[in-house]
Amino acid sequence: MVRANLPLVDAYLQAGLDALADSTRMAIFHKLSGGPIAVNELARMLPVTRPAVSQHLKVLKDVGLVSDTKTGTRRLYQLDPEGVARLRAHFDQMWTRALGAFQETVEKPTGGGSHGKPGRSTRSKSV
Repeated sequence: MVRANLPLVDAYLQAGLDALADSTRMAIFHKLSGGPIAVNELARMLPVTRPAVSQHLKVLKDVGLVSDTKTGTRRLYQLDPEGVARLRAHFDQMWTRALGAFQETVEKPTGGGSHGKPGRSTRSKSV
């Protein structure tokens, strides 16, 4: 039974984050941010083989971060705007919550006029 108060996790979001945890896939993702690129061109830019690049692209495509189009005899890969939007929305929401919590903490009045600094302990000297 799923508890009602658990947040709903977007399966595509989690799969996308998991896919980008691989450094080669993250490098491919960054390369594609500049525009569509063919597999051969990507392979020349990276320290992996063309078949390895194809496998990484398949993973990124399966999780919705990359799409492809056939142009003549070549297939061009590009970032999928919907997948990237899901990632961005996730991080925007996370940062909004984090910064809101920070602002709330900073603006919270402190008691005793100590400005949040710990008090100094004074020991009485016995003579």
